[in-house]
Parts: sequence; C-alpha cells; structure tokens
Amino acid sequence: MWKVRDDEPGYAFLKESTAPEVNYYEAPIDLIARTGGALPAGREMFINEEPGVGANPNRNKQHAFHFTADNCIGCHACEAACSEKNDNPAHISFRSVGYVEGGTYPDFKRMNISMACNHCDDPVCLKGCPTRAYTKHVEYGAVLQDPETCFGCGYCTWVCPYNAPQLDPIKGQVSKCNMCVDRLEVNLKPACVSACLGNALNFGVVDDLPENREQGKTSIPGFPDPEITHPNIRFQQIKNMPDEVTRTDGMSVKYHKGEDGQYRPVVDQKKGVERKWSFAKLSSRENPLVIFTLVSQTSLGAFLIAFFGAQFGINSLVALRESVVYVPLVAVTVGLAGLGMLMSATHLGKPWRFYRGFNNLRHSPVCREGLGMLLYMVFAGLHLLAMLPANTVFIELLGEWGRFDMFATVSGYLALIAGGVGLYYMYRCYRIPARPFWNHWQTATSFFGTALTLGSVLVGLIGVPTFILLGGNVTQIFSLALAGVVIGCGLEAFGLWRHAVAMDAANNEGSVSHYIQCTVFGKSYVLRNIVLLANVSVALLLLTLAPSVLTLAAASLVCVAAVVTAIIGRALFYVLVIPTTMPGAFFWKNKDFEEHARDIGLANMPQVGVVAHGH
Repeated sequence: MWKVRDDEPGYAFLKESTAPEVNYYEAPIDLIARTGGALPAGREMFINEEPGVGANPNRNKQHAFHFTADNCIGCHACEAACSEKNDNPAHISFRSVGYVEGGTYPDFKRMNISMACNHCDDPVCLKGCPTRAYTKHVEYGAVLQDPETCFGCGYCTWVCPYNAPQLDPIKGQVSKCNMCVDRLEVNLKPACVSACLGNALNFGVVDDLPENREQGKTSIPGFPDPEITHPNIRFQQIKNMPDEVTRTDGMSVKYHKGEDGQYRPVVDQKKGVERKWSFAKLSSRENPLVIFTLVSQTSLGAFLIAFFGAQFGINSLVALRESVVYVPLVAVTVGLAGLGMLMSATHLGKPWRFYRGFNNLRHSPVCREGLGMLLYMVFAGLHLLAMLPANTVFIELLGEWGRFDMFATVSGYLALIAGGVGLYYMYRCYRIPARPFWNHWQTATSFFGTALTLGSVLVGLIGVPTFILLGGNVTQIFSLALAGVVIGCGLEAFGLWRHAVAMDAANNEGSVSHYIQCTVFGKSYVLRNIVLLANVSVALLLLTLAPSVLTLAAASLVCVAAVVTAIIGRALFYVLVIPTTMPGAFFWKNKDFEEHARDIGLANMPQVGVVAHGH
C-alpha cells in the first residue's frame, strides 16, 4: 500500500462523493452493477504484487479526471510529478501538456491542455491489444496495462484517440497512466492532480463536480470526438476562445468553431502548397508492415488465381497445375506468406514474444489477421505436400507414390478460406476512428486490388515462360495475367479516386493527411497515380494483341510498374496518416521538432526526450 505522509496536505485527499447513479453516457457509475454482480466488491488488486484492500469507500465507482482549462498555466508540474512517480525516462510521459492558440494582438488567447489516459468506458486499446495486456477494472474503472505482457506491436497507440499508451522504442514495450491506483486505495488523488499549481486538475468519481466548478463538459477545443471511446474526463472552459485556434506543434491541423459551438479539426497549410517528391520520407518505422502487407497479399492473390482458377476449369490454369512448375509456384506463395509473418514479427518491440499475438481473438483484429495468415500458410503448405507426388520431377527422382488429389483439394480450399479471413482482418485492422485517413473503404480496395494485381504478376511471370518452354497455351495465361492487372489496378484506382473526394470534404485529420499527400509527397503521389492508370491502359491494349516478343517486353514493364506503384502506394499509406492526438507544444510532443532533433544530433542527448526510431 502507498504510505500516507503524516503531513499530507488536505487538497491531496479525495472528497466524499455526491455523484449521480449514471454518468453522462447513461452508464452506471457503480461498476459492480455494470457487470450484473458477476464480479465481487472488495477484491484485492495486488498493487505492486502485494495483497490488500484499500479503505476508499468509492472503490467500485468509475473515477475520472476533471480539467479546468481556464486555470492551467502550462507549468508542466503534472508531467513532472507523473514521470517522477512512475520513474519514466525523458522520452516517455504518461501525461503531457500542449496548447492551442488564436486571435490577434491585442486580443490573443492561448489555452493549455493537460492530458493522460482517460480510462474510457469503451477502451479501444483493450479491444485492439492482441496480447490482452489491458484490463478494465471494477476498482475505480481504471484501465491498466501490463508492460511485461506487451510485445510492442504498438496497435494500442494507433487506436487510442488521445495518445495515452506510450511505445518505448528502447524497451520495445508500451506503458501508460495507471490512474495512481495505489494512491487511490488510501484515498489520495493521483500524483499529477496533487502537484497541479493552478488548481486546474482534479479527480474523483465521474460526473461529481469538484468544489468551485460549474461545468462538466465532455469536450474542449483540440479534444477528439468523445463518442469514439466515451472517455472519463470532464472539462470546464468558461473563457471564450477565438472561432479558430491553431496548434503550435508541426501537425497541419487547426480547429474551427461550428454553428453548434463545437470545435472541429480542419486543414492548416503549415507545409505550404508546393509539391515535392520526399522519397526519403517514405521510409518509416512501419517499413516491416509495408513488406508484410505487400508480400502477404501477393501470396494470397497468386494462390487464389492458380488454385481456384484450376478448380474452376480454366484451361491454362489446369495445364499450369498439371505442369512441373505448379509445385514451385505454390512453394513461392508459401515462402512469401512466411516472409510476411517474419516481417510482421520484426515490427514488434519484442519479436521473440510473437506467440502472444493470439491471446485476444475475441476482440482484436490483429489476432484474427495473424491467425488467418498463419492457417493460410499451414494449409497452403499441406496443399504443396499433397501435390508434390504428382510433380514430374518428384516422380523421376523418387518414383510413383500415388496421388492425393482429394487432400490437395480440401487443403487448397481451407487455405483460401483462411487466407480470405486473414486478408479481411488485415483490412479491419485499419478501420480505426482515431485515424480517419485509414478509416475508409478504400483501404479494402487497396488491399484486395494489390492482391489481385501482384498475384496476377507472379502467376504471369511463372506461367508464361513455362508455357513458352513447354508449348502450352501462352495466349490464355498471358491474357489472364493482364486481366488480373487491369482489374486489380482499376479497383485500386477507383478506391483512390473516391477516397480523395471523401478526404477533401471530410474536414478532419483525414483531410489533413490528404493535404500532406498532395504537397509534401505531391510529386510521388501524382507519379503513383499516373503509373497506376498507365498500367490499366497498357494492359488493356496488350489484351487485344497476340503474345510476341514486343508484347511480352511491354507486359514485363507493366509488371515492374505494378510492383513500383504498390511499394510507393503502401509506403504513402503508412507515412501519411495523421491521428486524432491531443495538441503538443513547440518542442514537447512535436513530431517536426523530433525529426529536427534526430537530423542535427540533439536526439543523442537523453534529456531532450527524443530517441532514434527502432526497437
């Protein structure tokens, strides 16, 4: 238990609650009632691995922070107290203070915002975490995370709208605010609240207003949509702010006041309007995921075309299945799936703990994606083994072993089902309200279009030379591969067009991502789109021509262009997304400053609070 000092000041203690029975979202404040009595009161939390039950009379009620924006002076005492209590390094801070500002001299105003984990009623971090490192407790409603269970995938940092979970690139694990439950057990407020100089932060049972407060709003300028997670934080902001306020960090977002009085994010053209290439910036921490998604989708597309096409009775694909190269083709698809799983594991902060990625199948799309792709690889491998005895080279080396056609068919269909599930949840992983640029059906057209395009390229690169050498029907396999490129690239181009239209009209962080796409990466973006449309046009033209040396050369160029556009497009997908995070300051929590610090060597000084990208 936390040791209470003899001279503990009165303001550090929690007050007696007079909260209503339900909160703003009509959910019971009594957390035992939310479970229908399934969980008992008076459980031990084993804080710091020690047994014991605290004396707090409101132990099983949802608690919340209350932030009075008018009082915050931006001293960062709350940050310092939090980091000191949790022994955080300089680059990790569970609570951070940022600000927005607006107006013109002499009527210029600034509003500070102190933010940590909001211990939400609907914690998306808990649902998204594949390792089940998160728990929503009936004690205080605290959402607690175990860093030792975490394997550092960082998915919780994607789905959280408030940037509460912190991924430590040095330790390779996530940690976050724990509501200071050890202090709550002895009726003390969290360390950040006790340290607040301006009486801006307070804490208690949710929707129980602190003394001398008259507002319990669920949002203020710069705060993401509370409907995403139903956060347990309430605000007071009486002083008027200008109709438009800006962020001082590098994010190209500002907030505009609507007719309903709510502030919503819009584009702030901080990066100018000049189009640039920015090829160097296409590389990011998510490079392993670029490889994972591309090679996995290539594998799925090629297996779908080769296996299902043969089952469907397409002559050239039946001939391909009966040829000597079918087993090598399936081996390549299995190998690509294995490479994808390897890249997915290397993206983790603790790759050796990859096996924990299946702990939360009930909720996490990451778990379902991983399980689907693993089963696809297993069943495709079994299909490979079942087809091996029918391979001509195998027969010549080891003799006739008989055929396993039924097993090959069943394992092939199981591989397709598992792969379809994996690809679907690969898409679902990115339908994140906290990242509006991804949260659009275009992500599906991109993933499925890439699978069809690159899968067709792989089948064509293996099938066409095989039929030329063996005297098969080159025209049909040539046409099938080109048709796959046309449909795949066309599907992706259509999705990109509708996505651009939607992002232009969205007036949210997705619009900001699209603005960055058209400026900082403008030339790369245009190049990708031109080559994508050229692929469709050239492939359509080649479909009308018979295979020849010239058409095969042109088709080879189409294949190369398809791969290049896929790589550029997927890299853009990851580097462009702008989340619904809270505003930072000029130095602290400012991505532009962090990039500058790495460029000039400031990141080598630990006290700056910036570390190099890595695990």
